[in-house]
Amino acid sequence: MLNTRKMTLADVPRVHAIETASFQTPWSEEAFHKELTENTLAIYLVLELDGEIIGFGGMWLIMDEIHITNIAIAPEVRRKGYGDRLVEAMVNYGLENGFKHMTLEVRVGNAPAIALYEKVGFKGVGKRPKYYIDTGEDALVMWKEL
Repeated sequence: MLNTRKMTLADVPRVHAIETASFQTPWSEEAFHKELTENTLAIYLVLELDGEIIGFGGMWLIMDEIHITNIAIAPEVRRKGYGDRLVEAMVNYGLENGFKHMTLEVRVGNAPAIALYEKVGFKGVGKRPKYYIDTGEDALVMWKEL
């Protein structure tokens, strides 16, 4: 059974494991801890399958806009539609809480992620040159009206 809920401090080790398996330059456990305890703009959701966390998504709530900070699905369960469910849950959070827009940056070379975001209604609206420090890759800025 799939379930989406707010992330807690107890979830940080599993979320960090997914983050580390997913990104070349992963956030630290301390960064996630600070997001949950110090960043008053941050909301994180976890996606559970039969009680086990298989993905997470972070958002910063800024005025009437949600900025998606990071999303990851555990490598062993990718390509099964779980990313769609997680992004849909994040969009629903925005709708239920009166937000008007959502935005994110994604590596221009990350075709699977771009396809996922487009599937749920995000549109590419610009690029940030050399946005990713680790590789110098450009970011595609994506936007969705809620």
